[in-house]
This record gives sequence, structure tokens and C-alpha cells, in this order.
Amino acid sequence: MSCQTSPALVPGTSTGTSSQTAPAPAGTTASNSELASLFECPVCFDYVLPPILQCHSGHLVCTACRPKLTSCPTCRGPLESIRNLAMEKVANSVLFPCKYASCGCEITLPHAKKADHEELCEFRPYLCPCPGDFCKWQGSLDAVMPHLMHEHDSITTLQGEDIVFLATDINLPGAVDWVMTQSCFGVHFMLVLEKQEKYDGHQQFFAIVQLIGSHKQAEDFAYRLELNGHRRRLTWEATPRSIHDGIATAIRKSDCLVFDTNVAEFFAEDGNLSINVTISMC
Repeated sequence: MSCQTSPALVPGTSTGTSSQTAPAPAGTTASNSELASLFECPVCFDYVLPPILQCHSGHLVCTACRPKLTSCPTCRGPLESIRNLAMEKVANSVLFPCKYASCGCEITLPHAKKADHEELCEFRPYLCPCPGDFCKWQGSLDAVMPHLMHEHDSITTLQGEDIVFLATDINLPGAVDWVMTQSCFGVHFMLVLEKQEKYDGHQQFFAIVQLIGSHKQAEDFAYRLELNGHRRRLTWEATPRSIHDGIATAIRKSDCLVFDTNVAEFFAEDGNLSINVTISMC
């Protein structure tokens, strides 16, 4: 297969899960949705979950909204720290919808498992996968690539499972990111090379591949990054991370291709570094 080469972008320079339902707790009836509606917060319309506090008149508000209020949003009476044990007992027998139900998630589950599910729910909005926090966009998976093409149109996209990721001017001072996307097997991947000072005075490079897709989709692929030249070779193989994960955790744990500036100089030519990238299906 022919190999394509194109410079990666240095930002700021010129250059679904299948629907399922958790097992219903004993005693759950067909009126589950009606019971769940009793727990809707009058402020944010999310659910009021244990521990449940009420005002003197018995009105509820969720724990996220409560610190922002000075009075009960329903009766305008003073907020009290009165525990509603009866409603907590009812909550234990109710299956609550995922907060991303409006995005397509059909899972309902006990309140004790709700937060953990939502942390990893494949229907939660995707953030812009570009490194840094300058872009605040978020949206559905189908909208990620259109966003990148319109709002980050200087990012190069190469076709094929075997390409060359060319990072130019790797000797630029300070923290720098190089980014490009790769399309193959009907999906898209984001390639990131990040240079940062992880230790005092010691700069390191971190290279990683992310799938613009879900965790489950990412498990179907593997990637290999390879630095090759001057009779030396450095290789890293792994499963791509979903863009839901981001790259911060992988970099913090060095769960990616890691090398320092001295190693980079072994493989660089005229200040440019070529990384061979190969995507394969498992």
C-alpha cells in the first residue's frame, strides 16, 4: 500500500451502545416512569437522589442545585436540612433514566448505579478532541468530523491504514501539539504528538492515536507508531483510545509512545520528525 506524508498541524500556528435495561428491583411496577417523575428537581429537572433533603413543606431539590439557592424554589420557604427517609425508600425501588436519554440512551437503572453509568455512557456529548481547552464545542459523534473540518480546517487528513505523521519544527520552545487525522476502515482517527515539560527542565514527547468513536468501537482496532532511521527503531503498539477519554490520562500514565528530546534528535531530520502510523483491525 502506498504511504502518504503530510505535515501535522501545530494549533495556533500558520501552518452507541445497544439499548438495554438494568434488572428491575423487586416490587417495581409498570408505573415506574410515574414514580421517577416524582423525583424531578424543580430547578434543573434532573432527579433528586438519596440522600434526599426537603424543605419544611416537604418540597425537594437536587443536591447540585441546593447550594445555589437561598429558599425553596416551590414555596419560597426557608431551605431545611430535613431528611426525607420515605422518599429515599421509594427511590430504592425506582429505575431512573440515564441523563442522556434525550441523546438516545435507553438504559434505566437504580439510583446507586446511575452516576457510574453516566460517566461512561456512550451517548454523552463528545467534546472537541483537539488538544488544549481553547475549543469549548461539544456535540454528537456524527458531528465531530464536520466540526473539525469547519472549525479546525487546517488539520490535515490522510487516507489509508498506513501513513506518515510528519511533525515539523519539533525544536519549537515550550509546550507544543501536532495534530492530524487519519481515515481508514470507514472510521476516523486523531493522531496527536504533544511536547511538554513533564519534569523540571526535562521535555518529553507523547504520541497517541484516538478513535473518533466509542469505547466499544475502539476495541476493534490496534495501532502501531514507529520511529525509524539512522539504523534505529522505536515502536509502540496499543489499542486506540476513544476521544471520550481524551489524552490527559494516557499522558499522565505514560500509556503512549514516550520519548525525550535526545531520542527525538536521533530520528529527526532538519528539525522535522516522521512517525509511521499503521492502523489494523483486530
